[in-house]
Amino acid sequence: MTLEARKAAARKAGFARRQQAFDTQMPGAAGKLSEVLAGYRGVPVSGFLPIRTEIDPVPAMAEAAAHGPVGVPVIVAKATPLKFARWEPDCTLVEGAFKVMIPDPAEFLEPEVLVVPLVAFSRSGGRLGYGGGFYDRTLEMLRAKRPTLAIGFAFSAQEDRDLPLEPTDQPLDMIVTESEVITPKG
Repeated sequence: MTLEARKAAARKAGFARRQQAFDTQMPGAAGKLSEVLAGYRGVPVSGFLPIRTEIDPVPAMAEAAAHGPVGVPVIVAKATPLKFARWEPDCTLVEGAFKVMIPDPAEFLEPEVLVVPLVAFSRSGGRLGYGGGFYDRTLEMLRAKRPTLAIGFAFSAQEDRDLPLEPTDQPLDMIVTESEVITPKG
């Protein structure tokens, strides 16, 4: 089986696990993420506005926004790094690319801590996204400039012990789920 076929199969399985976790989630899924982000008060952070069955980081983002700048991803063009527009609770949002909501007007910032959505993760810091490579390009660009922390945020059910990866996949420094904080051993 080719790497692309393995990734497609892993995405399909990851989406199914995520759907089930989403359907049965308990309140307070962002509690552990809030605890982690409390250690980075004042540091520029990016989160994401959840789509479909993604776990919801917005409560943790709202807490972080009380202490420093928080951004959300903006897709500028295919095969390019993301930009991040400053977000605050109750800010005006408009529909951007891929039906993702973005702040309007967009005031851009460069995060040092990125809370990253995903389809599946491994405990070793592997991340399977949607296949566009946006976060891989973004993390590569930001990490070339300064230390940049990538935190995968997902339901624990999204773990995949045999995640297919390739050399361009940027590793996660930490994975936060609704029930634990995982620091990859490396």
